[in-house]
This record gives sequence, structure tokens and C-alpha cells, in this order.
Amino acid sequence: MAISPGFGDIPRNFSSYKDSKIVILPVTYDGTSTWLKGADKGPEAIIKASWNMYLYDTETDSEVYKHGIYTDETITEDQSPEKMVQAVKERVSGHLNNNKFIVTIGGEHSVSIGAAYAYSSFYHDKNISVLQFDAHADLQEEYNGSKYNHACTMSRIKEVCPIVQVGLRSMDSFEKSRTNPENAFFAENIYNNNKWIDSVIEKLTDTVYITIDVDVFDISIMPATGTPEPGGLLWYDVLELLRKVVTKKNIIGFDVVELCPNEFSKPYDFMTAKLIYKLLSYIFTKK
Repeated sequence: MAISPGFGDIPRNFSSYKDSKIVILPVTYDGTSTWLKGADKGPEAIIKASWNMYLYDTETDSEVYKHGIYTDETITEDQSPEKMVQAVKERVSGHLNNNKFIVTIGGEHSVSIGAAYAYSSFYHDKNISVLQFDAHADLQEEYNGSKYNHACTMSRIKEVCPIVQVGLRSMDSFEKSRTNPENAFFAENIYNNNKWIDSVIEKLTDTVYITIDVDVFDISIMPATGTPEPGGLLWYDVLELLRKVVTKKNIIGFDVVELCPNEFSKPYDFMTAKLIYKLLSYIFTKK
């Protein structure tokens, strides 16, 4: 099933698959979340909010939609996290073979595993790293009987490529032992530090995939998530890092996950849609 109209309610001549450089891939999986449910409603909420978004970006003086943005059929696989991960990997791999830039939107964070697997396989000849924006480390080895639980996302991803983590402020003591202290940027250490962004960029390889869990943001601006945490990053903190990473590195794809919409969440749905469009504007202005 496709959400119609697609992301941004873009004119038809800029939203066909053949002529689009960008693909939005919705994944409505929320099978392993452990607190607030509803991330499966995230993709539709993001896309519907994006219909109210101006398609001209003031900061980059650009209209990224003119590169073409196609909204794909939604992945609704919900039998198991393992089957969902495989479905995402196969769909993303197909788009990569067609030379598309894919934005995967969740859904819970485990949807990112399949996307990262696809990119790691496709770019096997390059040294890829993953930049994670998140309040949580997600470094459990197994959780509630599954190695593909959302709490295990970065454990699975770091098996195929190195990771750099930004915004962390909540984890189990077991996860602390699995965290690389040189590549983990805790929120309490960066909120009043103007050098942290350059340090993050130094840890990344030249080719970067980005995964953004919206709970990286402080709950004052993003309460609509399944596992909210106080003390997070603010809008311009995240944008400054994204802008500089795009300038210095080759961004090959990204995902945005864990929006948990509700009847009061329209501003946060819109913020997530705007974040996606803003990051695309940075990337394609550079290209």
C-alpha cells in the first residue's frame, strides 16, 4: 500500500520513480518496542505532515524536490523482526541497484538494520561508517528473545561497519562495556562544548550512512517518541552537525525512526518531515 499523495505532495513530474533520484521508503514496523507503542504510525504521520511544508529551503536556497522524490510502497512485514529486516534489506538493495538515494522512515529503530545491511553489501568496496543520532546506545546483544530487537540495532550494525554515536544519555551497564568511548558522544559532555562536532567528523570514514532516532532531540521539542529522554540535543545542534558532516563526507543514505505520533503530535510530525527535507537539501546542494 502506498501513502498518497507521497512525501511533500510533490508535483507528478517530480515524483515518478523513473525520473526521481530520491526514494522515500516507509516501514511501519513496531513489533519489538518496549514502552510507548505507535511508531508504526510514524511514516504516515511524517508524510501527511510533509504536505504542509514549503518546498523551497531558505538556508540552502534550493528546491531539492526538483531532483525527484518518489514515495515507495510501504513495507508492512510484521511477522518477526528478522523477516522485516530482510524485507527492508531487499527493497533498499533494489533501489541501490537502480542508482537511487534512499531515505528509510520508520517505524522503530530495528528497521535501520536492514537498510544498513543493504548499504554495507552494496558499498562493500568502500570503508563505510554509520553516524547514529540517539538517546540510547542500542547495544544489547539480545533483548526479549531477539537479536533484532530495537535495543540491539547498533550491535547488529556494528558487525558490518564501524559506528559513531551522538547524543547518548541512557544505557544499560552491559551496553557501557560495549561502547567505544572514543566514538561515543554523550549529551552531557557536548551540550556546552563547541569542539565536539569536529571530533565527531574526525571519527567518521569518508563514506557515511546516517541513522536518526528522533529521541536524540530533547523532550522539550520532541516528546512524540516511544522512549523519550530528557537532556537531549536541540534543533540547531543537530542541523549544525548534519551540515558539517555533509560538507566533509559522502553521505550515501539515511533513515529517520521512532516518531510515535498521537492526536497532539502534529508539530512533531512536521518537525520530523522538515528534518528529512533539510538533510536532503544539504546533501543535494553539495551534489
